Amino acid sequence: MNHLKIAPSLLAADFGNLERDVKLVENSKADWHHLDIMDGLFVPNISYGMPVVKAISEYASKPLDVHLMIVDPDRYISEFASLGAHILTVHFEACKHLHRTVQAIKAEGMKAGVALNPHTPVRLLEDIIQDLDLVLVMSVNPGFGGQSFIENTYEKIRKLKELITAKGCDTLIEVDGGVGLQNAAKLNAAGADVLVAGSAVFSSEDPGATIEKLKES
Repeated sequence: MNHLKIAPSLLAADFGNLERDVKLVENSKADWHHLDIMDGLFVPNISYGMPVVKAISEYASKPLDVHLMIVDPDRYISEFASLGAHILTVHFEACKHLHRTVQAIKAEGMKAGVALNPHTPVRLLEDIIQDLDLVLVMSVNPGFGGQSFIENTYEKIRKLKELITAKGCDTLIEVDGGVGLQNAAKLNAAGADVLVAGSAVFSSEDPGATIEKLKES
C-alpha cells in the first residue's frame, strides 16, 4: 500500500465560513486543499472562480490542488499560477493539444495533472504518462458533489498503476468522487496515492478526525 495523501475538497465547505474551513484543513493532517473549478459548459454546474481561489490562497499554506473542469483550460494557466496553484489538473476530454497544455502548466512552475472521466480509458495516456505529475481518476461523473462511487474505479486504478510502473515513472494517482471511510483502504490497496474527499469530511461531525482516519486507511 502507498502512503496516502488526503485533499479535502473545498467545494463541500461552508462558503459562509470559508476562512474557518480553510483553516480547519490547515490545522488537520490533510496534505492538500482541493479546488474544483467548474464553468457550466464542460460540466453542467458552476462552482467558483478566481476571486474565491485568491481568498483561499490567502489563508492556505498547504498546496492548492486545482482541478479545472472547464473548456479550453489553456486560457487560464498563467492566471492560476499567479493565484498560487501548486498543482493544475486539466481534463483529457477538454484538451485538443494535451501535450502542449501540460508543457504550458510546467512552464509556469506548477505540477501538471490530467483527469479522466469515468468513460475514458487509461490506455489513452500511454504516450504522455511520463510527462505527468498526477492523474486524477474521476470515480463519479464530474460536475456535482455527493454522487455514488463508480465501482469500476478500482480496476481503472490498477490499470493505471500498471501503466505507470511499466513506463518507469512516479506519477501520482488521485481519486475524486464518492470517496470516504468506506472505500479509502480499498482505493489505497488498488494503487491510489491521493484521495479527494468533500462531503465525507465537511459533513462529518468531526472533520479533523475524519481526515486523520482517511490517512490511516
